[in-house]
Amino acid sequence: MQSNLYPSTNTHSCFSWNPHKPHIPTPKVAIHNKLKTSFNPACFSWIPDKPHLSKPKINTPVKLKTSINSPGVSNSLKTSLTFEEEKLNNQEATPTVPIYLRVLVSNSDSHFRYIWDGKDLKLVSIEGNTFSLSNFYSNFEDTVQKLVNICVSAIRNFFLPREVSHNYLEYVKWRFVHRVSSSALQVLATQAMLRAIGIGNSRSLPSAAALNWVLKDGLGRLSRCIYTASLASSFDTNLKRVRFWTSVLFSLSIGVELLTPVFPQYFLILASIANIAKQISLACYLATSTAVHRSFAIADNLGEVSAKEQIQTVCFDNLGLMLAAALNILFANNPSLQAGLPFVMYPVFSVLDLFGIYQGLKHVHLQTLTKDRLDIIISMWIQQGFVPSPEEVSKQEGIGLFWSRGREPWSIRIGWLNPRRRTAKLSLNSEDFYFLSLESLTSELKRNQEYGVLLCLREGAGTTDVIRGLLHASYVRKGIEACGSSSAVLKQWFNLVEDGKRLTEQNLSLLYEQVLSLGWTCKNILLSTQEQAHRYSFITD
Repeated sequence: MQSNLYPSTNTHSCFSWNPHKPHIPTPKVAIHNKLKTSFNPACFSWIPDKPHLSKPKINTPVKLKTSINSPGVSNSLKTSLTFEEEKLNNQEATPTVPIYLRVLVSNSDSHFRYIWDGKDLKLVSIEGNTFSLSNFYSNFEDTVQKLVNICVSAIRNFFLPREVSHNYLEYVKWRFVHRVSSSALQVLATQAMLRAIGIGNSRSLPSAAALNWVLKDGLGRLSRCIYTASLASSFDTNLKRVRFWTSVLFSLSIGVELLTPVFPQYFLILASIANIAKQISLACYLATSTAVHRSFAIADNLGEVSAKEQIQTVCFDNLGLMLAAALNILFANNPSLQAGLPFVMYPVFSVLDLFGIYQGLKHVHLQTLTKDRLDIIISMWIQQGFVPSPEEVSKQEGIGLFWSRGREPWSIRIGWLNPRRRTAKLSLNSEDFYFLSLESLTSELKRNQEYGVLLCLREGAGTTDVIRGLLHASYVRKGIEACGSSSAVLKQWFNLVEDGKRLTEQNLSLLYEQVLSLGWTCKNILLSTQEQAHRYSFITD
């Protein structure tokens, strides 16, 4: 017999009735713990021969099945409970797939990605640089390569700036050769000077030695001030040339210092001469360093480039010091060889020093415009139809060791009308901020006269006026080369000037745009003292 004891609720019950034992039934209830709050299904049996009150018995967990074969009751119970149980199990067992966000974070030479694992946002390396002993033994070559890459990256970040031009590494390589050789030379020279003033000998006079040392430093600094004041503009217009020749002067000063032990009675004179040369070289180095650093600082990180160079200088100089100390220790047991060591090593270190400076300056590509660089740019643009880059101009410009530029026939000079040079033709216009003239480059006694083009600037001429004047002079020079002879040039001078002016007005804006697009600094044009000093003006100005 089947019955619903509580028809007003959703609870299903089943029991068995024994008529021979009329006792009060005792229900046995089985309730699922997880489903107490939603509904209370119970399955119990009625036993009449045990007349006592029913006590519910809770079993956890139970299989939710009925012992009654009624299709309606059992299927309804199975369906509802099984659905709720599967729903809870699916919520607990569903795996969370990590989601890789499309964001890449770079730190030096390492790369990371963001991952969402369902709960937290994590930053993981995409190279897999985790280290373990098992991976070390199984992938020994890969691990060693990773360690080498990490060390190289650390050294690079310590010595080199982050964003520099591509030619910076070549410059540092040759600078290493220069600084090590120069530092070793200075150690040998200082050792020779100390020997010359008698330090270490019982007969030396400390007060006299100190006085001589102070005097030679004082004279050197005074000469440094005079040199810097007289050649201030050359540090901009002829940077590479001045820097190389002052480096040659520095090497010669080291040779003079090495002579002090040979002539100790002339210590003050020799040491002062050497120190003057060294101070001049130091003044040039300090004055030109900013321009050199700016040529490499492509991200305006001038301070970082300067700071890294100081680190390089300290490390390279210490290596040179160690090299000189090792040579002295090597010949410590032979005093005669140790005394002759500076004279033997001086030519070797001097050649390495100057060669390193020369090669390093070749990799310095300055973006500032000077008269010589602008002359190269305009000449290539007229002849070949394109504006060269700073690197291409640097190759053509070279170091300029012998001041050859500006001495060739039909060269262009910025200056003023020199009365000692016979002026052949003059083209002057009150509307322009410049005028062009022919001037003789040779004496009047020679048969074959050589002429050049003079560009004279007016007071108030700006950057555009200088570019216009040089472009005009370059077109005139091209016409002069087509004439063939000096006599033909003298006859057609005014026609050449007019044709050149017409071409200048047509092509000036195009030239200016191309120069700017290649990274040249067109804000100012650096001119020498002679090119700036003498400018003309009209009485009405």
